[in-house]
Order: sequence, then structure tokens, then C-alpha cells
Amino acid sequence: MIAMEPSTSQGELFSAPDVDAARAFFAGKSRAMTDKRMTVSEAVEQFVHDGDYFASGGFGGVRISTAVLHEIVRQHKTGLGLSGHTATHDCQILAAGKSFDRCDIAYVVGLERRGISPNARRYLESGAVRMAEWSNATLGWRYKAAAMGIPFLPARSVLGTDTFRYSAAKEITCPFTGQKLLAIPALFPDVGVVHVHRADAYGNAQIDGISIADYDMSRACKHLIVTTERLVSTEEIRKNPSQTFIPFWLVDAVCEVRYGSYPGNMPYEYYSDEAHIAEWLEVEKDVSTLQAFIDKYIYSTRDFNEYLALCGGEARMQTLRDLEPLQHSEEAR
Repeated sequence: MIAMEPSTSQGELFSAPDVDAARAFFAGKSRAMTDKRMTVSEAVEQFVHDGDYFASGGFGGVRISTAVLHEIVRQHKTGLGLSGHTATHDCQILAAGKSFDRCDIAYVVGLERRGISPNARRYLESGAVRMAEWSNATLGWRYKAAAMGIPFLPARSVLGTDTFRYSAAKEITCPFTGQKLLAIPALFPDVGVVHVHRADAYGNAQIDGISIADYDMSRACKHLIVTTERLVSTEEIRKNPSQTFIPFWLVDAVCEVRYGSYPGNMPYEYYSDEAHIAEWLEVEKDVSTLQAFIDKYIYSTRDFNEYLALCGGEARMQTLRDLEPLQHSEEAR
């Protein structure tokens, strides 16, 4: 929606773009190549705390870390901040657990062509969540500013729109041209998660295909959990070093989770389970049916493997692997 040109924004800044504080934190992190393997349960317990600001990698229903999202709900984490950089099924899961109470929104409630999550919409409209608005570009640039170690990046995007009005960005004047610009504040999440195709025990991680905003996000997060389809040797990683877009020193935990993006899509591995996502959307129409659904699939399961078993296990995953048109062969890996 185009609004009258606003000169100030009304949105709340949920995470301070304090570069010096972030630099001091990162300076204290170990750069040692240590074995970081642990279970998803251990990673969430150790690195996701009530009140933290949380960032989820991937994009929409593609290459998301469903296992960590389930575990956050299973462990009843609350009061989280959420970066909504096209966090669709992510938001759907965390809203079901009422895990967050503030959200930087670019795209969260709609599951693309599948429709709108009734419960996520209900939750955001309930008044339980404080919100600020961004575009996908400006929220992604917040990660980039943090990764660059600067408190903001200048941009011209969203000036003169209601997105700017309800954001926490600031209008500034270019010192060189006098032109009007937008100052996009850096975002340093307390913890983030990225799902990858392969990683070694130290956290060197590789993906196949588009990385979206994860390159910058992984460098902006104070703590980073990597979930991986396959745990491989460091020698295997070093065969294609140019694909290592997350180096070990950024990573705090490595969790091997086969089919970890399910029911989302994992490019070249398996297609999204559209029937199960549709089931999510249907049960969300009523609070009681949603509660029974998450009781069955999250609270009553010990881990992600038990969830997968309830959804059809290896047989179902093979069907989804067959649907992924550009599936890599084992030899190509």
C-alpha cells in the first residue's frame, strides 16, 4: 500500500544494532576446530533461551530446519523474538507453540500458493505479539549490515510506503548528494539455525543451490546451530572448498538430521510434502484440533525421527525423493 510520504517510522526495534557490543561478543568466541556434534535436543537446550531473538534460515518452505523448530516448541521455549524473513512454516510451528512474542515481519503468515496459516494469523492478531514491518530485501540487508560490522546500511527501498511507516528504519540524508535515504539497522540475532546439505563435525557447512540470506545471517548470529542432511568428513568438505559458505568458526552446534527440512523442500534431495502441509492448514482452523495435532506430532514425540515415522517414515520420504526432479545421485556427491 502506498501511503503519504512519512518522515518517521513507528515500529519498534527489537534488537539493538550495537556493533561494538557484537564485536566484543564475537571476539570472545573460540576459533578452535572442536567437535561440535550434538543432538537437536542438546543444541536447543544449550543455545536457545527464553527471551532470545531467533533467526531461521532457508526461505518459506525450502531448506528449513524443522527439527529445531519442533524442538523449540517441545521444550516450551517462550518469549522469543522472531526474524520473519519469509519464515512461513517456521512461523506456523512457532505460533502453534506460542514461542515468540515479538516479530520483525517481512513474510510470515502466508504459505505462498498454499494459503494463509489460520493459527499464525490468529496469533498475530491476538495482541500477544509486538510487530515491526520490513520487506524481504530490507530485512535481509539488516543481516548484511551485521555481517559487515556496521550499524546500518543506506537504501532507497520502501521509502514512502506503509512498510517504512511500521518499520524501525530511519530516514536520513546522504552526506554526498543530499538525497533522501533509509537507514536499515543491523540485526544481530542471539541464535540462528541453518539447514544444509552436508557438514563436518567442526561446522564447515555446504549447501547445493541458492543460499538466500543465509550467508549474511550465519555471520550476524551470535550463536549458530547447523542441522545437516549428512555428516561428512573434513576431507570430503575440502574437495569443494568454494561450496563451504559457513566456516567452522561461526558454528556452535552441528546436528545430523536426515530429512531435516521435512515437510519442506530440500533442493536436489526431496520435495515438500504438500499433503502434510495442507493437513497443518486444515487443523489450524480450530484451536482444539490444532492442539490435538501438535500433541500428536510434537509434544508426544521424543525427537524428529519419531515425527517422521508418524508421517510415513522412509517409504514416504522415498516418494518425496522421487518427486524432486533434480535429485543428485550419490556418485555426484
